[in-house]
Amino acid sequence: MLYCRSCGRELTEDMKYCPSCGTPTEKRTIEEVSVAAEDLVKKVKELIHEGNVTKIIVKDEKGKVLLEMPVTVGLIGTVLAPWLAALGVIAALVTRCNITVERREA
Repeated sequence: MLYCRSCGRELTEDMKYCPSCGTPTEKRTIEEVSVAAEDLVKKVKELIHEGNVTKIIVKDEKGKVLLEMPVTVGLIGTVLAPWLAALGVIAALVTRCNITVERREA
């Protein structure tokens, strides 16, 4: 099921624009990756450099959201540093994490 990212209206697969607000629709896929805490920062950096990732959500083993991070093309340098510092703290507190990755399809 697809929903408009602006207004939340339910969309069908063939719609190119939201009929309510006119926002262009994008196909998105969601995948989940499980990593050890010591590999968390490294894996998130790899995902950011892939380029087609729009959102990264880090959860603990029980599914509790620890960090939700929007990823944009301009997210580099000093803007990225606080997110990575937060990931370092999370890695110190948990043993395993699940990373939910939202990707934009071409």
